[in-house]
Parts: sequence; structure tokens; C-alpha cells
Amino acid sequence: MYLVRRVDAKRAADVRDAIIEMLTPYADHVHTITADNGSEFVEHKAIAEALGTEFYFAHPYSSWERGLNENFNGLLRQFIPKGVDLRLITDEDVRRAEKILNLRPRKCLGFKQPEVVFQEYLQAA
Repeated sequence: MYLVRRVDAKRAADVRDAIIEMLTPYADHVHTITADNGSEFVEHKAIAEALGTEFYFAHPYSSWERGLNENFNGLLRQFIPKGVDLRLITDEDVRRAEKILNLRPRKCLGFKQPEVVFQEYLQAA
């Protein structure tokens, strides 16, 4: 399941608030978060505390440690190409892309949609 939000700037407080807002409904199911070493994650302790989870950092220049995230970022680029002025992208644009990606069947899920599999997981939990 891919969750993505637009933030006004790459400020740590904005990123912290967006992550907490997105993941709070699923806090019981979020066990770990792995981020890169960007300064936007300096509020990682507040995120971990708010969600009751462990927060880890990938090693520098080790994108394979966050492979699924990197893959989904590439998929998001189908909707928001690199070089686009992000100030022109609306929350609705981001949510539309998120919805389409979560309804796209995945081979690794037996060609089920991530949103469907995630809802099944939540119901079973």
C-alpha cells in the first residue's frame, strides 16, 4: 500500500506532520519506518513516539535498503515527472496518483490490487 502526501516544503516539521497524519490510522500495524538521511527526517524521534514504532535510517548511498520505496517513487514519476515545478502540483493530483497506484494489480500479490490486499490484512488483524 502506497501512501504519499504533498508538503509545502522539505521542512522537517512538515514532513513529520505528514507522516504522522498518514500513518496514525494504521499505527497498530506500523512496526518500523526506514528513511534516507535527509535533513527532513530530523524529527524522526517525534514520528517514532507518535506512532509507537522503531525508526531506522538507510546507509548513505544505499538505495537498495529502501528498494520498495525507490520503486514506488519511480512509479509516482509517471504522474509527476522529474523537473516539474512541485508548487504546481495539488493535493488532489497526489491523491489521484496514489489511488491509481494502489488499484494497479501487482504480480507479487498474485495480480491483486494493493488496496484490496491491505484491506484484507486489516480485517484479518
